[in-house]
Amino acid sequence: MREKAQLMDEKAISRAITRVSHEIIEKNKGIEDIVLVGIKTRGVPIAHRISKKIEQIEGSKIDTGEVDITLYRDDLKKIDIDPVLNGSNIDFNINDKIVILVDDVLYTGRTVRASLDAIVDIGRPKSIQLAVLVDRGHRELPVRADYVGKNVPTSKHEIISVKLLETDGEDSVTIKE
Repeated sequence: MREKAQLMDEKAISRAITRVSHEIIEKNKGIEDIVLVGIKTRGVPIAHRISKKIEQIEGSKIDTGEVDITLYRDDLKKIDIDPVLNGSNIDFNINDKIVILVDDVLYTGRTVRASLDAIVDIGRPKSIQLAVLVDRGHRELPVRADYVGKNVPTSKHEIISVKLLETDGEDSVTIKE
């Protein structure tokens, strides 16, 4: 695959995180009862970045955790008989909280569906919202993000590659074909 274009650099990603953070605060009229849960792998550092930005804006920390959706995937039998589990880490109560799921790319909606199942197995939130860095379209399930860093119309043959400093040593979003 060859790189077609760079969609976001470090500054664009930072601006998107800032905008999404402000939108979360505004939509929820503050941060009371909000928790962030990053979907492994790249949703986790994005959730932590949003958490830090919200703390800078509001002056209060919000609980941030991570969810591993491996066992909830609907294609598990197709991809691996012995899945590797990285484990979820939600060491706070999500009951009656506004859970904001965070992921890097929203595509078919299947990852979000799996994460909803995982969250509901942990507790009963007041509501669940979705924040993504990139929405590329092509939904197979009725899923819509509440907060989007960047909408990128793509063909099904293209791939959105998100690289983050915490996992890849750099911040960039590129499109490959």
